[in-house]
Amino acid sequence: MRKRRLIALFIACAVVATALLISTLLTSAQSGGARAHKGDREEPPPPFYNPYPPGILPADLDSEIARVLREVDFIEAEALAQLRALPPPTLTNQPPILAHTGQRANVLLGKVMNFDKNISPFKDRACAFCHMPYVGFSGPIPSVNLTMVAYPGSFQFRAGKRTAQRYTYSPRYPVLQLYPDQALLFGGNFWDGRSTGYLLQSADAEQAQHPPVDTQEHALPDTACIAFRLESAVYKSFFEKIWGDILDIRFPGNTEDICETPGGAKVFGTDVTPIRLSPEDRAKANSVYDHWGQSISFFEDSPQVSPFTSKVDANINGLPGSAYSPDELAGAILFAGKGNCNSCHIDGQRTTLTPGQTQTGTYAVNARPLFTCFGYSNLGLPLNPRDAFFYQTTPDFFGFTANPLGFGYRDLGLGTFLRSGFGSAPNPNSTWTQLAPRMDGRQQVSTVRNVAMTPPQCPTTEAPGPYFQKEFFHNGYIKSLKQLVHFYNTRDKFPFPVTSGHCPSGTTEKVDCWPMPEVPDNIDMTVGNLGLTDQEENQLVIIMQALNDGFDPSNPSVSTYPDINTFTGKCMTGGTAATQGNNTLIPTPTLPPCASAVCGVAPLPTTPIP
Repeated sequence: MRKRRLIALFIACAVVATALLISTLLTSAQSGGARAHKGDREEPPPPFYNPYPPGILPADLDSEIARVLREVDFIEAEALAQLRALPPPTLTNQPPILAHTGQRANVLLGKVMNFDKNISPFKDRACAFCHMPYVGFSGPIPSVNLTMVAYPGSFQFRAGKRTAQRYTYSPRYPVLQLYPDQALLFGGNFWDGRSTGYLLQSADAEQAQHPPVDTQEHALPDTACIAFRLESAVYKSFFEKIWGDILDIRFPGNTEDICETPGGAKVFGTDVTPIRLSPEDRAKANSVYDHWGQSISFFEDSPQVSPFTSKVDANINGLPGSAYSPDELAGAILFAGKGNCNSCHIDGQRTTLTPGQTQTGTYAVNARPLFTCFGYSNLGLPLNPRDAFFYQTTPDFFGFTANPLGFGYRDLGLGTFLRSGFGSAPNPNSTWTQLAPRMDGRQQVSTVRNVAMTPPQCPTTEAPGPYFQKEFFHNGYIKSLKQLVHFYNTRDKFPFPVTSGHCPSGTTEKVDCWPMPEVPDNIDMTVGNLGLTDQEENQLVIIMQALNDGFDPSNPSVSTYPDINTFTGKCMTGGTAATQGNNTLIPTPTLPPCASAVCGVAPLPTTPIP
């Protein structure tokens, strides 16, 4: 026993000593200019870590990070003012109910927490950093969307592997569940479905719990760091008003040193709960973390985020001034017909009756279609060699290596999650594991709602501009809605056995050349050669733009979506929608050309990735 106590003491001392060293070294090398927590002086920078070749990190990354953080601060202050101005709810009844303003208080609490930068080791990343309102709560930095795909985390040169999904309508996704007759899974959150909702019965609330402790995002090393940071939050009293006095946790003296050290740091080893809490306090911290996710999900489900106020909604409900233009009407017909969009992005409006039948229902059940089937599909997207994750193959300053597989990594999406594989999360239902081979490559079918949303001063995603550069699908390979539709339309018309950047002479990538799929199994063959004309592709883009929330029939040129005007950056110009984001515009890291499935990188694994 004495030996074990000495070993434990040694480990604890090592953790504290290393964390203290780290905290004194971390500085303005982190985005936003992090300062030491125990003083105001600038600290010397840590050893430089940048694993990326030219063409991955955008030149304006630092200034764009600073811009978004200013916008985050502005909206957080706005939400705090709204929360403070709200008459406090009254706790009454059995079961307890926060009467009068309880619902609004919970929404505003979720909003404040969503825009709180303190929920990260260096207090420089809020959830909203990757999800801002003016782009439908998706990625807010045009140059990042054009280059590195995933957003830089609290330790700046760590980044994830996928695009930032939109918050809008994500709480409407059900708990992940198996449809036995089809042997398919529906529901869940995240591209790979790893947020199942199995515990909270809300896939979206569980989704909110992942980024704070994701090594590539906020990177807190312990979920209890959320409770610790909430203890000193300016909105602590509001949290306790809604969820009770559960922040009275006895934290050890080294908690801040632990929480300001990013998760995955070598000093932690495999310990995922480095904060030493009693069982009672750990239960309280877990409860805080659950309620953190629930409040954020409640905000995301509110009319501030998911309001059903697009022109399509107005048209469905017959509001004056919502009649479709000829191109919108043509796009809606294509969406449900020749374009085959409605097979997965269900609009809930079409009913085909047989002779003699009469439509007796109303629009009530379809008045708010979600434009998704909640399923998963492998669309055959090429590997994106600009994805930052492929290059994080060496230890960073904290001794953490994000991707030891390098270009040997394959994003199998739902298949990886079902295997509890690398880069995903443990599967809570082992009976689903047998489905993994059929799920390889499948990623979540997103709602089309707000896919086209951009800031008012950048009214489109389409070049030549002014446009807001977005990225689409899980790996950001597609850079505009026109490209997206063109991919669905011509994927199988212009396939080439090459990697990105190596289309044959005389062809243009993303125009009349599509490189081979990253994951060749289980490809969705309901799209790929739709036979759409150029005009029909454009009409599909137009109807998707009509799915942006904030449409006001009395003033259709002005968006009413909350905080839509927060964007303070610049629009982009140049290029065309067809070549937007192509290799001719920004250098692409070199991958050797090939005519086989190997392509200079590892083949698709036939066994689970460790």
